[in-house]
Amino acid sequence: MSQIIRKESKIMLPFVDNEKCTGCDICIEFCPVDAVIKQEGKAYISVDCVECGACIDECPEGAISIEEE
Repeated sequence: MSQIIRKESKIMLPFVDNEKCTGCDICIEFCPVDAVIKQEGKAYISVDCVECGACIDECPEGAISIEEE
């Protein structure tokens, strides 16, 4: 189940904790819209994100969480 939450009409976007990200590319493989890219060996969520939560669910390091925009 996706962890994306809409609260009081605000969008909650995925955020990558670079301290936890190992650059394994699993989130990149599971993103259905190719919104996860790699920069300097770490995952980065681009503006193309559709808030599906696939990257959050699949990250083995727990490096991707939700941040309020």
